[in-house]
Amino acid sequence: MDDSTPLSNPKKLDRFIKRKGNPPPISALTAYDYPVARLLDEAGIEIILVGDSLGMMVFGHEDTTQVTVEMMIHHTKACRKAVRNAVLVADLPFHSYEIPHDAAATAQLLTEAGADAVKLEGGIEIIPQINAIIHSGIAVMGHIGMLPQRVREEGGYKKKGKTKSGAQRLLTDAAELDAAGVKVIVLENMVAELAGKITAAVSTPTIGIGAGPDCDGQILVINDLLGSYPWFCPGFAKSHANLASETSRAAREFIENLTEL
Repeated sequence: MDDSTPLSNPKKLDRFIKRKGNPPPISALTAYDYPVARLLDEAGIEIILVGDSLGMMVFGHEDTTQVTVEMMIHHTKACRKAVRNAVLVADLPFHSYEIPHDAAATAQLLTEAGADAVKLEGGIEIIPQINAIIHSGIAVMGHIGMLPQRVREEGGYKKKGKTKSGAQRLLTDAAELDAAGVKVIVLENMVAELAGKITAAVSTPTIGIGAGPDCDGQILVINDLLGSYPWFCPGFAKSHANLASETSRAAREFIENLTEL
């Protein structure tokens, strides 16, 4: 890989429209730095999300609500240099898209940092913000279900769609996002049957996280996949490694062998 930084491309998310309802499922993972983003890109991961989950995974905050635009710009730039093939998406952080003008301005900053598209949380209530971003020429990934940026007001991470009214609200949200022209919709921590219904009802590809097997693709936080953040891991996340244990082992071995270096 040369030292040049790939340019962002708002049309890259369009590639998944033809995958709607067709195998293989769309693969997506988060990344926050150059080496991880490069490894994921070279492994063939199709969507790399610079998630505001970095508030917890990088900065040690209790949730995502303290993440700033400056943090997102910094980590998006780091990942942009690594990503050649995948679609690089960046989260709009909490309180950065309260009104349409702010949403478009924040999205512009993240695309200038290298994002191909941006993601923001919410349904029908943020359609004006989504419209403003799309009107400015930036591709959007939607996100409904459990919304991490609202964890404090909701009193924790709770599975969505358990009630009839809750399920209907999510179906309506998905339909509104679909009509607005988002390119992909993340369905987080909701009843699997409902996620399947939403996936079947919308023309937009869906990416699930804790939403069952019937979405068009799946996403995980990279630390959950690698087992590198042992202090918290959601029940739906399946680890494929245990880097926390291996890191501790290597550090202890380093200490024991200092005299031999």
